[in-house]
Amino acid sequence: MGEVSSITLAHTVIPASVKLGAPARVSARSSLPFSVGDWRGVSTFSGARPLVFAKVKQRGVSIEDKAPIEAPMDDSTDQLVDEQFLQFEERDFAGTPCVPVYVMLPLGVIDMNSEVVEPEELMDQLRTLKSVNVDGVMVDCWWGIVEAHTPQVYNWSGYKKLFQMIRELGLKIQVVMSFHECGGNVGDDVHIQLPEWVREIGQSNPDIYFTDRAGRRNSECLTWGLDKQRVLRGRTALEVYFDYMRSFRVEFDEFFEDKIITEIEVGLGPCGELRYPSYPEEHGWKYPGIGEFQCYDKYLMKSLKEAAEVRGHSFWGRGPDNTESYNSTPHGTGFFRDGGDYDSYYGRFFLNWYSRVLIDHGDRVLSMANLAFEGNCIAAKLSGIHWWYKTASHAAELTAGFYNPSNRDGYGPIAAMLKKHDAALNFTCVELRTLAQHEDFPEALADPEGLVWQVLNAAWDAGIPVASENALPCYDREGYNKILENAKPLDDPDGRHLSCFTYLRLNPTLMQSQNFIEFERFVKRMHGEAVPDLGLVPRTQEAKSE
Repeated sequence: MGEVSSITLAHTVIPASVKLGAPARVSARSSLPFSVGDWRGVSTFSGARPLVFAKVKQRGVSIEDKAPIEAPMDDSTDQLVDEQFLQFEERDFAGTPCVPVYVMLPLGVIDMNSEVVEPEELMDQLRTLKSVNVDGVMVDCWWGIVEAHTPQVYNWSGYKKLFQMIRELGLKIQVVMSFHECGGNVGDDVHIQLPEWVREIGQSNPDIYFTDRAGRRNSECLTWGLDKQRVLRGRTALEVYFDYMRSFRVEFDEFFEDKIITEIEVGLGPCGELRYPSYPEEHGWKYPGIGEFQCYDKYLMKSLKEAAEVRGHSFWGRGPDNTESYNSTPHGTGFFRDGGDYDSYYGRFFLNWYSRVLIDHGDRVLSMANLAFEGNCIAAKLSGIHWWYKTASHAAELTAGFYNPSNRDGYGPIAAMLKKHDAALNFTCVELRTLAQHEDFPEALADPEGLVWQVLNAAWDAGIPVASENALPCYDREGYNKILENAKPLDDPDGRHLSCFTYLRLNPTLMQSQNFIEFERFVKRMHGEAVPDLGLVPRTQEAKSE
């Protein structure tokens, strides 16, 4: 480093609209499995002291000091910096490619009457996001709100008002076609059911829903067995999805023409993700249970029996009977244990069929999406099923539809299907660390880092864009650094990086002053900008008192 001429101390500027509340008082680790309802993210900015950043001036230009400051300082300044910060190793992302950052809006931003909820407060929060150069926001367009009462009667009025508010501030929009129910999953704070007319059909024909071996129905979304079945008031599920997407494309034409809408994420299953609803909390699942297969509605069972007959083994037209229950462990089952039936002739047949149903569903719906959106960017979301990843069978992935045991790549075929439709892949859990998972739940044999690495490379090898989002709320330096590491892999020979990142989600905790300062710092680094406090983390009140 060149000669240091002077050192200045600068206080951080907090946007005026950020609430100056106390920071979240929670435990020190953000890495959590999906099962935990009470997240434990942490603000590294605890306490109300002003934040003092050391800036170094070199040759008359203000730059950031990338190493411990060695220039002479008076004792008072040295003591002040030492009291305020701990030094630690931190990668410098200045000059790296810009990865756009979007923020998910609250799940209930539009109410059941299709009105914007608390528009003035929302507008203030959007201005605050814009003030730190967030690129845009993600909005769920709920099927249960828009087509709530009558087939093919759509009410987009609330979304039009919302999109106009967003456009006024110069923000971009990622839109989710949400064909699933909201409520019952971790982080869900509102309840939005499937359309009323769909639920009426379900009362007389409950096989329109995914079903487990005990016959329990899951009303979170429609079974993929309906894709070609004309049971929805004369339409197939594919036709219903297409009509909804086409209506949106026509109603919001100006937002497409003006490039305000940058991407459409197409809902393909529960939580909008391409997976089976294999671990529903409403049926008693708790982390790290392996979950259960969800293929026992009459439509999928008919498909399985037909596949078995084609194979020449009609007695294979059934689901496995030794998988135990939602909260079992792999080694406690005959099917998933090491050397278990999952790798038998029947097991391989069943898992191939089960995963093929998932891929075929994605293939069909994305074909409809490309017809509806006429060349605009579309995306599909995959969930990060990271528990039991360190076992041979990868049981939790198998029940979710990802045929990814240790001797098989389950994500390459999905990436190839997305490539066929020029669709981007959106993947979750990029903030989770394997070591933290091991400390919290060693019995889960989880490996989120290994899973992320496998999925990202499967997508990059297929030549499709990869975006990502955090699986659980994240407010801390450690979680943000993990996201950055995955967003911009170190020394990648091809310079590959995420196409964008979507933060989950806008809420009052994020807007607290200390948490928002940390978020602003994260956005700068995702954009490839320098930050003045590289390698310095504010001491928490707990650390100062030790």
